[in-house]
Amino acid sequence: MIRERVCHVGRVIRTALPAEATNVVALHARARATYYPDGVPQDGTDWLAAWQGAIQRPDGHVLCVVEDGRMTGIASFRTAEGAPADTVKLFQFHVDPEHWRAGIGTELHAACVEEWRADKKRTATLDVHVDNRRAQAFYARQGWVPDPENPPSESDHHLYLRYAVTGE
Repeated sequence: MIRERVCHVGRVIRTALPAEATNVVALHARARATYYPDGVPQDGTDWLAAWQGAIQRPDGHVLCVVEDGRMTGIASFRTAEGAPADTVKLFQFHVDPEHWRAGIGTELHAACVEEWRADKKRTATLDVHVDNRRAQAFYARQGWVPDPENPPSESDHHLYLRYAVTGE
């Protein structure tokens, strides 16, 4: 498991701590607000409890990017229930919009892939909101492709992507 990875002077990628859940929730909300044209839907999710659970979950990982003392990126992944043991799902991946185009997403993605390799994962999956074109382009640049096992339908709000985790 990644404990700490220094990327640039002042930028570290490491495992998120339970005490940081409030910061994670705030970053998550800022990032989500950028791709919901009518505002972030209020579906009743208690995001603080959800993120606390993800951070404390023994079979999951939450990585964060901390730059000069401020959290600027987060990623949450684990093997989904019922999925093959060699498959990991990227549940959340966000960079603070104030820090876009600074290489944070690319470095965070590389840290995720490093962890997946260490955990002997062969495949990663994710779903991305259909209106989040920026994220779709980012994932395509990283090598993600449409998931042939989950083709989109007309009513889907998400696209399903797949990534082949290979050795270096």
